[in-house]
Amino acid sequence: MTQISVGNAWVEFGATTLFKDITFTVAAGERWGVVGRNGTGKTTLFRLMTGDLAPSRGTVTRQSGLSVSLLGQHRDYGTAATVWEAAAGPFAELLALEISLAQQAEEMATSYSDASMERYGRDLERFEREGGYTIAPRVDAVLQGLGFDATKARTQLLETLSGGERGRVGLARQLVAPSDILLLDEPTNHLDLETTAWLEQYLNESDRTIILVSHDRAFLAAVVDHVLHFEGDTATPYAADYENFILQRQERRLAQQRAFDKQQKVITAQVDYIARNLAGVNTKQAKGRRKLLARMPRLGSPVGDDGTMSLRLEIAERGGDQVAVAEKLRIQVENRILIDRFDGRIMRGDRLGIVGPNGAGKSTLLKTLVGERPADGGTLRVGNSISVAYYDQNLGQVPLDKTLYDVINELRPTWERRMVQGHLGRFGFSGDEAQRRAETLSGGERARVALAMLMLSRANLLVLDEPTNHLDVETIEVLEDAIEAYDGTVILVSHDRAMLRALANKVWVLHDRHITTFDGTFAEWEVASEERAHAASVRASEEVALRRVEEKKKTARKEPGVGADPRKALRAARDTAAQAERAVAQLESEVTTITRTLDDPELYTRPDGVERAHKLGAQLDTLRARLDKALAQWERDTAALESIERAGATS
Repeated sequence: MTQISVGNAWVEFGATTLFKDITFTVAAGERWGVVGRNGTGKTTLFRLMTGDLAPSRGTVTRQSGLSVSLLGQHRDYGTAATVWEAAAGPFAELLALEISLAQQAEEMATSYSDASMERYGRDLERFEREGGYTIAPRVDAVLQGLGFDATKARTQLLETLSGGERGRVGLARQLVAPSDILLLDEPTNHLDLETTAWLEQYLNESDRTIILVSHDRAFLAAVVDHVLHFEGDTATPYAADYENFILQRQERRLAQQRAFDKQQKVITAQVDYIARNLAGVNTKQAKGRRKLLARMPRLGSPVGDDGTMSLRLEIAERGGDQVAVAEKLRIQVENRILIDRFDGRIMRGDRLGIVGPNGAGKSTLLKTLVGERPADGGTLRVGNSISVAYYDQNLGQVPLDKTLYDVINELRPTWERRMVQGHLGRFGFSGDEAQRRAETLSGGERARVALAMLMLSRANLLVLDEPTNHLDVETIEVLEDAIEAYDGTVILVSHDRAMLRALANKVWVLHDRHITTFDGTFAEWEVASEERAHAASVRASEEVALRRVEEKKKTARKEPGVGADPRKALRAARDTAAQAERAVAQLESEVTTITRTLDDPELYTRPDGVERAHKLGAQLDTLRARLDKALAQWERDTAALESIERAGATS
C-alpha cells in the first residue's frame, strides 16, 4: 500500500530552484535512505512529506490518516522536567491514567463501592487496550539502547544534559511515539558505535516505514532497502539496498556518459557538415540540418564527481619510528578518572582507530596528545621529529572572525592571490565566496575549510576527531581516499564504521577507565567482539521483560483484609511467588556476570579469547531461555496469588 507519493515535485525559493522533477512512491514497510551532497534539499524533502511545506510545482500525496514522526518536531519537550518524562511525552495521557489507576487501587483497599469498581474496571480496560503495560518497558528499552540509565532517567533533569544528550532524548521520544512513518534526519549523530548498532537492530525489527537522511554508510547498508539519491538539481530513486545502489548509480552514470558522448559526436559531425556546405553546392541540405540541429533535445553533461572536494594529504618529512608514547597515563575531568595507568605506543605508519562509548574520554585523550591540556598523571609524549595536525570535531581550528581568503593566506603568506583562490576552489569555494567570513558558513562548509587547512599542514601525524561529522557521503569518500593514500601516521576517533573498516589497522578500545590494545584491523575487532553486542542485546531484552512484570503489579487492585488471611493455600501461594522471584533474581545475577565478562575488551585480546567468548555466548543463550521461562512463571504465580487474595477477601 502506497503511503506517500511524490510526483514531479519542485521546490523554488524566489528565483532559486532547490530541486525539480522528483518522482517516487513510498510503500508501507519500506526503508528508504536519502543521500546526496549537503544543500541539495534532503531535509526540505522531509518538510514536503509532513505537509509543513507545499511543493512549488508537482504534487505530494499522503495516505489518509497517516501519522508521521519527525525528530525536528520534538525539540520542545513541553513541561517535561526529567529525561524519562521527555522521552515518554507522546504517552502523557496514558501515563496519567496509570497514576490514576494506582490511586484507585489504593483507595479501594479501604473504601469499596460499586461505582468505584465500575470506574476502575473501565479505566483498566482502556489502559490495557491502548497498550499501557508496554509503555514504560518500551521507553526504558529505548533509553537504555541509546546510552541512558533507564532508572536514573526518571530523576535525571533535562537541564543537566549536553546538546548531544538532548539530541538522543529527542531520538528516543521519536522512536517510542506511535506512528506509521519514521522520518530520521541524521539519527546517528551523537551516537557511539554501540548505540548505533542498537539503533540498526531496533529499526530492522520495526514494522514501520522508515525514511532516513544519513551520511553513515555502514548504517545505510545495514538498514535501507531503497535509496533516493540527490544529485545535480533533482533526485533519482533506486529500488535497491545501499550496496547495490552504489553499483546501479555507477552503471547509470556510465550509460548517461555514453549517451552524452554519442550525441556530442553527432552534433560535432553535423556542425562540421553545415560549416563546410552552408555556402556551397549542398547549401540546402546544410540549412536543413541546421534546423534539425536547433530542434534536437540536448542531453546534459552527466552529473558525477565534478564539484567534489579535491583533497591530497602529503608529509613534509618522514619522522621517526616512534610517534607517541604513553607511560602510566592518567586523564581525568574534575573528579572523574577517564583513563588510569595506561602504557602504550604508536609507531610510524599506524592507522590507529580509537573507539569507546560516549563520555569515555576519546576526545580528551586526543587533546592531551596534541598538548591542548596536560596529562593528570604519567606522561604522553610525541616524538621530536613528529609534526602534528589536529582536526577538532568542534571545528575550533577555523577562525570565525576572518574571511576564507585570509584564513588560507595566513597559512601561505607567500602565495599569490590566484593560488589562494585556487586552493579554496578545490574545496568548493570559488569566486566571491573566498571573501565570506567563516562565521557565516554552515557546519559542512566549515568542515571543508578545516580540511583545506589540514592539507596545507603537511604534517606526518594526523589526529582526527570525528572528521566525518557535517560531511556528506561523497565528501567522506574523498576524505577516506586521501587518508588511504597518506604516507604518515593517523590517529582516528570516529563513529563511521565504514571509514574505520577501510583505514584502521590497530584499535584502542576505551572501557571502564582502561584502554585495551587490539593489534588487528577494526573489521577484525568487530568480528572478534560480536558476542559483546549479543550480550548487550540479551541484557536489554530481559530488563524489558522484568519491567513488564513490575508494571502489571503497579495497577493491581489491593483487597482489604488480605494480611489477616491464615489459610494454607494463601501461604503456599505466597511461598511459590517468592520462590519464583528468587529464581528470577538468581538467573539475572548469572546473566549479569556473563555479560560483564563479555563486555570487557581484554577478553578478546587473549589467545583463547574469541573461543571463550563464543562459549560464554552459548551459555548466555541458555540462561536467557531459562530466564524467559522463570519470568513467565513468576508472572503466573503472582497472578495466582492475587486471585487467591481476592477470593479470600470476598469469602
